[in-house]
Amino acid sequence: MAKHPVIEWTSEASWAMVEDKFSPYAKETLAKLIKFMEDEILPAIKVAHAQVPDDPNTRWKTVIPIIEELKVKAKKLGLWNLFLSESHYPEFGVPLTNLEYAVMAEILGRGGHFAPQAVNCSAPDTGNMEVLARYANREQQQKWLLPLLNGEIRSAFAMTEKHVASSDATNIRTSLRREGDDIVINGHKWWISGAGDPRCKVHLVLGKSDPGNKSAYHQQSIVLVPSNTPGVKIIRPMKVFGYDDAPEGHCEIIYENVRVPVSNLVLGWGKGFEIIQGRLGPGRIHHCMRSIGAAQNALDTMLRRVTDPAKKTFGKFLYEHGTVVADIAKSRAEIEGARLLVLSAALQIDKVKAKGALKEIGMAKFVVPSMALEVIDRAMQSFGAEGLSQDQELASAWAGLRTLRIADGPDAVHIQQVGLKELKRAPALVQKDMEIKKKQALLMEKAAVKAHL
Repeated sequence: MAKHPVIEWTSEASWAMVEDKFSPYAKETLAKLIKFMEDEILPAIKVAHAQVPDDPNTRWKTVIPIIEELKVKAKKLGLWNLFLSESHYPEFGVPLTNLEYAVMAEILGRGGHFAPQAVNCSAPDTGNMEVLARYANREQQQKWLLPLLNGEIRSAFAMTEKHVASSDATNIRTSLRREGDDIVINGHKWWISGAGDPRCKVHLVLGKSDPGNKSAYHQQSIVLVPSNTPGVKIIRPMKVFGYDDAPEGHCEIIYENVRVPVSNLVLGWGKGFEIIQGRLGPGRIHHCMRSIGAAQNALDTMLRRVTDPAKKTFGKFLYEHGTVVADIAKSRAEIEGARLLVLSAALQIDKVKAKGALKEIGMAKFVVPSMALEVIDRAMQSFGAEGLSQDQELASAWAGLRTLRIADGPDAVHIQQVGLKELKRAPALVQKDMEIKKKQALLMEKAAVKAHL
């Protein structure tokens, strides 16, 4: 039987571990996606970059033509909304598990942020679609979810705030105040991904609706704000190491006396924290999945570079110098280990949903981006100055991945949470150790010997 083409994109060993968990449909879809990547998406990446104008007057008004063409082709092939699992969202999802999508997301991660767009699997829309599919009412779904699922519009999730430590969501200051049949919104947000896109039609805004509530986790609510609502002011796009990620961007936004109907409230008053926890779990693992692909792509780029006869120095291939071979081996091993961590987290989400897989998601969240940054850094080093330039994709990939050590919760938060979860195992471990020592003492007495330790 012919081997699945995925082994050329990931590894034969990791595929062997999950192949039996893939349905025939998933295997076929994965093969189809790989062919679409090879034939359509990867050849189009440079064209997509070139179609984003440098002129600031048009840069933020551009809908990239070749991406729109790819979306039409992807939809016809059934390569669409692959992230939305039917088991969790029966009405809107596709028959793929999170584990199956994890492998597909790795493939997409090789195409930067354009590849996921081509198949309607890009952030922040993925997380927003999951929120609307799980928590929104029928009217809200008709108005916002269906156009997002069809790839007709884009969206933003407005949580992070400029003047507070937003990694603690209880610090959010944006005010949501009810006045009659309206909700009035006042707040100052920044790093709001996707808000610069001309197709962005709705913001999901997290704000404080009940600051006096005794529970710090029931003070927040989420409201749907059409992007053209009076009082929504996009101040500027933020830059990440000089990259503005146009036309989507990561924007600073002021909401000044913005009025929307009470019917735009999602799920209910005080449900904001519940919603963001449901949203961030899958979103965090999606980022990790794509990061594995970015790291694998960087390693492949490095291998081509160090074996290029045109790049010999002092009569030797680059791989014959210094620690290049060791760097390649480290990158290979680190990618393999991180991939297993991501696949394990995805499998746990399938079994117990995101809430039951928080430890696995947290570990992946702080391990994978750091791993990918190391792998890309080694690849950049093999290119010398070219690796830091716009002529290679390595520098922009590194900048994007560096944000993931902060986005969706900084590393320190996830490390703390995982460490505290581990500490909860200590009482049971002490008890088990005591039981073993009792049995050991009885055996020592029976054998009439003394312990030397």
